[in-house]
Amino acid sequence: MKLAVKVIAALLAALVLYVGVTFAQVWRAAHNDQARPAEAIVVFGTAQYNGIPSPVLAARLDHAIDLYRRRLAPVIVVTGGNQPGDQFTEATASANYLIQRGVPDDDVLREVSGTSSWQSLAAAANFLGDRSIREVLLVSDPFHSLRIQAMAKELGLEGHPSPTTSSPIRGMSEARYMARETVAVAVGRVIGFRRQASIEDVVRSRA
Repeated sequence: MKLAVKVIAALLAALVLYVGVTFAQVWRAAHNDQARPAEAIVVFGTAQYNGIPSPVLAARLDHAIDLYRRRLAPVIVVTGGNQPGDQFTEATASANYLIQRGVPDDDVLREVSGTSSWQSLAAAANFLGDRSIREVLLVSDPFHSLRIQAMAKELGLEGHPSPTTSSPIRGMSEARYMARETVAVAVGRVIGFRRQASIEDVVRSRA
């Protein structure tokens, strides 16, 4: 009995340590801008309202525009499908936003089918691979940086997170996202991010 208690206690201690280290890594990645010359900029989609990017999405797009104008990459990939009832995809709303701000349409690539970060990045990786593009800058909110870099690696991309600095997600909301990302990264590292995404898809379909 005492041995069983010790084993359980040791396992719990190891789990707490693993989660704690992962949180520290999520936090550190959130505060590390890896902007550098690359072959493309990938912007992760989020909510849009009737073709107008939400403030969170607009902050990501503004950062991508800055990277593009600094000539760190020649094209911007916008991602994200639509929710039931939406007339616009996240990618379409993002593309229109970029074009209205001077980014040439030819320099905007669209991924319009993804309904999760994994799906969007996987689809983008496919058509980027067709263009022999492997090294990309990954633009999202800071808390997202570690997970999207890990997903990019699993998909065969060399991804460098460059998070927006103007996201409206702050304070307790940001802390909650950090906690959620910690769990997502901790689980994804164990079972693989592809498999994690598949499980999430099944859960959503049954909800």
